Amino acid sequence: MTEILLKIWKFLHLPKNIQLFVMRKINDQFLIGVTGIFIDYKNRILLFKHTYRGNNHWSLPGGYVRAKEHPKEGLERELKEESGLIVSADERLRIRTDRQTARLDIVYSGKYIGGVFTPSPEVKEIAFFSFEELPQIPKDQLIFINKALEGKE
Repeated sequence: MTEILLKIWKFLHLPKNIQLFVMRKINDQFLIGVTGIFIDYKNRILLFKHTYRGNNHWSLPGGYVRAKEHPKEGLERELKEESGLIVSADERLRIRTDRQTARLDIVYSGKYIGGVFTPSPEVKEIAFFSFEELPQIPKDQLIFINKALEGKE
């Protein structure tokens, strides 16, 4: 059945905008998340305490991309909005999917540039940690940090 539909689709030669419209209607929607590993001039990693993550756990900063926004720009915007900090998302490290939710997450590494931290409804605290002094964080985030630091050597 799929082969027949594919042949019909190719035969129709529909304009690109109609193809995209049809694809959006028949495919599931998903969110695009962005996560960043930002290093300061002392080679320390920026971590956030998010208000929506219980137990005062530290984690990498991130957020969601808006429609028509490049993921790098979305990550930089999210950090500015949530914390007042200015960063530069420079290198894409990984793209991963979340099997539990309809989410695609893009992980970047970059530099902390500056700004003054302002708590927000989403971020209550920030701190910089050397790799050796990192608090307990999710294992996948630790792997991403390690990869980002390897790229700096």
